[in-house]
Amino acid sequence: MIRRGTAADVAAMRRIERAAGEPFREIGLDVVADDEPPPAAVLAAYVTEGHAFVDERGGEPVGYLITEIVDGCAHLEQVSVLPRLRGRRIGEGLVEHLAGWARDRRLPALTLTTYRDVPWNGPYWVRLGFRELVGLGPGLQAIRDAEIARGLDVWPRLAMRRDLQ
Repeated sequence: MIRRGTAADVAAMRRIERAAGEPFREIGLDVVADDEPPPAAVLAAYVTEGHAFVDERGGEPVGYLITEIVDGCAHLEQVSVLPRLRGRRIGEGLVEHLAGWARDRRLPALTLTTYRDVPWNGPYWVRLGFRELVGLGPGLQAIRDAEIARGLDVWPRLAMRRDLQ
């Protein structure tokens, strides 16, 4: 069941994020695995703004998504799912929920940044209807600049967009 995130979900969201980072170690992206989840206060702000969604199974959060409006689009800031539940389309469900949320707000598209060549990143997003962006608006460029500053560009990264027409 996908629902709006609540303050009670913040600790679980941070645990999910840590767990979801671990598979990156297997492909040499320790920088991602070691990257701390957003602080509780930051996640709580997403919750308060109504920009956090949780997939709950058996009464426990197993995946989450946070979004913000960037360059007039719903930017998928983070989506994470417990690795033990991979392949159950939980992440896809969260993305489709966000697409409905964005359509209700008459936003033209979803955007995100990701690793181009990580199988559960770039190719996954293409399967979900995203395409690579070449020119970036100021908001997406600021996000990319922050990622570079955090050292996340050890593998090729890109920005992507999915139109909601």
